[in-house]
Amino acid sequence: MTFRIHALAADQFSPLFAMDDTALAAANARRMIVDVDPGYPCRVSLEDGRIGETVILVNHVSMSAATPYRASHAVYIRENAVSAEPRPGKLPVALARRLLSLRAFDGAGMLRCADVAEGDAVPAMIEEMLADPAVAEIHLHHARQGCYAARATRA
Repeated sequence: MTFRIHALAADQFSPLFAMDDTALAAANARRMIVDVDPGYPCRVSLEDGRIGETVILVNHVSMSAATPYRASHAVYIRENAVSAEPRPGKLPVALARRLLSLRAFDGAGMLRCADVAEGDAVPAMIEEMLADPAVAEIHLHHARQGCYAARATRA
């Protein structure tokens, strides 16, 4: 069984880049300039921001189900990012280079299992979790910072 990684949709964040800093602050968001590489992983392009590039740091609800697992955290979005569509079974470099927390949820938004993995171990762990027919999707989070990275489903 193979998997597909899903990025966030660019259109839900593009209006943020037209806001001034006061409006961004009112929306609990911040404009930032990338100053380290790798760093500032974009949840739309699934690439790290490039030094000198503008990103927006904003809160994103990654688990909206009305369960105890409802979750939100800060995410970076690159200006003019296009939503990534990785090939089935492919883990983007910006994810593969980090320690990830994998959280498998059923269709009702309840946690079935969770673990951590890094690099080459992530795809096998995703496939193992998706082998459970009760698992509907897996949320990948940056394990150290705790923030949402992407979602994985069966391809």
